[in-house]
Amino acid sequence: QVQLVESGGGLVQAGGSLRLSCAASGRTFSSSAMGWFRQAPGKEREFVATINWNGDSTLYAASVKGRFTISRDNANNTVYLQMNSLKPEDTAVYYCAARTSTVRATSVYNYDYWGQGTQVTVSS
Repeated sequence: QVQLVESGGGLVQAGGSLRLSCAASGRTFSSSAMGWFRQAPGKEREFVATINWNGDSTLYAASVKGRFTISRDNANNTVYLQMNSLKPEDTAVYYCAARTSTVRATSVYNYDYWGQGTQVTVSS
């Protein structure tokens, strides 16, 4: 159905920026809401951002609102997470996820497909 591959992670200094990409394959991408989640060592996977099927509606976790931007390019089957003003507490593995619905969602249990993750490390 949907396969997801994240890229763009790396090591960055506090205050810096990174753009994560999620390349998707499958016929259902254009009708799927998408999300970004992150998981730090010893922590639960937590919601970061979500976007509806056509990109006209987004929602962010309070901890990243104003710093991160989620977007999608359905023509290229790609979703992005632009991360600015990064903080050490943003350090985590970031996962791209898709759900079999057009509507945004914030719970890990609402998503059906997951990428393998990409590491983001922010140094102080």
